[in-house]
Amino acid sequence: MRQIKLADGTQLPALGLGTWRIGESRAGRAAELAAIRHAIDIGYRLFDTAEMYGEGGAETLLGQALGDALRAGAVTRDELFIVSKVYPHNATRRGTAQACERSLRRLGLARIDLYLLHWAGPTPFAETIDALQALVETGRIGRWGVSNLDIDEMREIETLAPGLCATDQVYYSASQRGPEFSLLPWLREHAMPMMAYSPIDQGGLANDQTLATIGHARGVTAAQVALAWVLAQPGVVAIPKAVRPAHLEQNLAAAQMALTEEELRRIDARFPPPDRKQPLGML
Repeated sequence: MRQIKLADGTQLPALGLGTWRIGESRAGRAAELAAIRHAIDIGYRLFDTAEMYGEGGAETLLGQALGDALRAGAVTRDELFIVSKVYPHNATRRGTAQACERSLRRLGLARIDLYLLHWAGPTPFAETIDALQALVETGRIGRWGVSNLDIDEMREIETLAPGLCATDQVYYSASQRGPEFSLLPWLREHAMPMMAYSPIDQGGLANDQTLATIGHARGVTAAQVALAWVLAQPGVVAIPKAVRPAHLEQNLAAAQMALTEEELRRIDARFPPPDRKQPLGML
């Protein structure tokens, strides 16, 4: 698995598992729990969640799967990299600390490796940053970052806390290339990896004919080609959500694919890179 380096030198896998829309209903609980445990067993080590997902349900399921795997000796805590997020309306000095403690309890962990502000809200960035830095100092989180922030907001974050923001997690896929115009180059300049959520466009790219044709020649799916394209972008981590074992395995295999220059040109022709600033997509 290719590794991406954070500014503090920490290495994390270029591919992880997202948990958006997991933990929302009792009916899917058993299958979702089994999916996370299967992901651990086949080699996933980066997991992304949030207090918003299922109003804590995703964190609870992830925590149960992690706990089972840790007790069984299937993985060690040091091998895992866990990401969670605080709601903007909780991102005050006091509220951030309280939200983090709730997330830690649901996850069954003593530390969250990366804790993100989920999107910009009413609390000034300076106050949220102070709260996040306090959590780093007490060891409750390893580092902090943001999500769904565009370049002007990232410049403000960098001014307030130079070199301390670890990442920006945004919507990015072959069909959602807006971040490439200014945000992604800025992040690269600041040694700040971008985390791409919905890198297969919530499954929408699985039916794209161009990607399917490229995949057919390789014996893989269009979704795998779409994911391999995101993973081919320097400084980008992808966190697709998957529940079916076959999809988990296919996504992991996509991380080993190296698209050719010709394949990349065909994808550019189908989904041209942006030639102007576009609003940041958000789901």
